[in-house]
Amino acid sequence: MQTLARRIRTISPSLTLAISARAKAMKAAGEDVVNFGVGEPDFETPSYIKDAAIGAIKGGQTRYTPAAGTLALRRAIAKKLLGENGLSYSPEEIVVSNGAKHAIFNACYALVDEGDEVIIPAPYWLTYPEVVKTLGGVPVFVEAKREEGFKISPKQLKEAITPRTKLFIFNSPCNPTGAVYSEEEVRALAAVCEEAGIFVLSDEIYEKLVYGDKRPFSFAAVSEKMKQRTVMVNGLSKTFAMTGWRIGYLAAPLEIAKAIASFQSHATSNPNSVAQCAAVAALSENDSSVSDMVAAFSARRQRMLALITDMGGVECVVPDGAFYVMLVVEGTFGKQYRGKTIKNSVDFAEILLEEEKVAVVPGAAFGADGCVRLSYSLSMGDLEKGLSRIADFLKKLY
Repeated sequence: MQTLARRIRTISPSLTLAISARAKAMKAAGEDVVNFGVGEPDFETPSYIKDAAIGAIKGGQTRYTPAAGTLALRRAIAKKLLGENGLSYSPEEIVVSNGAKHAIFNACYALVDEGDEVIIPAPYWLTYPEVVKTLGGVPVFVEAKREEGFKISPKQLKEAITPRTKLFIFNSPCNPTGAVYSEEEVRALAAVCEEAGIFVLSDEIYEKLVYGDKRPFSFAAVSEKMKQRTVMVNGLSKTFAMTGWRIGYLAAPLEIAKAIASFQSHATSNPNSVAQCAAVAALSENDSSVSDMVAAFSARRQRMLALITDMGGVECVVPDGAFYVMLVVEGTFGKQYRGKTIKNSVDFAEILLEEEKVAVVPGAAFGADGCVRLSYSLSMGDLEKGLSRIADFLKKLY
């Protein structure tokens, strides 16, 4: 008799977490490992946010809150969405969750039935297809080509839609590619979705991490019709260096938001009460820490791109957002390093970690086996040291 349920057996282990755990174990054992695999800012949570949490603890705000989050936080989110994104949502249309990943699961749980098709541009964040498969849905991948800046076209989206299509998962700025769709590009994709009558899950967790003149545009801002078919997901982890605080949220039409809040009341109850108080402070203050962090990431990005250009044998597509670079390494496939043959991105990552003590994430995890993902959410010194090791590694291949 099969012990585990089918839905849990569909899940693939996270290569990102596996690589990161291995790198941390090596580092704990005293090895000098440079970790490009981590997907979180290497900055401290701003002091005013910490102070708000301490004040909440001292003030006794440690009890259950409404399952969808406190009214104060949902009001703060509504104010943020109106002021920064031009989106009008009532607090009842907002659900606060235990991180944006939780919000994504909630949204898919509310919309995806057994057999429904969900369109996902590839390269994709590795959790998207796993959630869809767990719910009995069918991931349909659309290749975002390198020559198009890792973006899909309206034509590609339209061709992927069938009578079974229920949802389109959209992520801009994108993890893992750093691609940022312009307003014009978002509107063109939205026109296809409106015509087909499908829903959109718009993951906007990296919205503040953009560089140059690029500016992300929310799917829900296209039109009222599109807003009624969009679930917008965001959170505080990336923008405010609050990954461990676990506060994400979604905004959706009232019927969907109420259904998700009801489900969450049974599945997890409310998010952490103290972290919610800290989140209100994060969204209410006009603090320079966010812009300072973005400036630091921008400098690291420029340095990484310059060093990659000088390597030879590899290339990348310039990212406009998030804090990742997809390094194209398929030119190394078939080559050897000390008798070990590189056949794919997993081999590349494993040999690089074993031999040169550099951790990267195989592109296979994101549906892009010709690449590996490098994060620049690490110090400039470590970034330069790690890229120097990668350059030496490439020179030793034969």
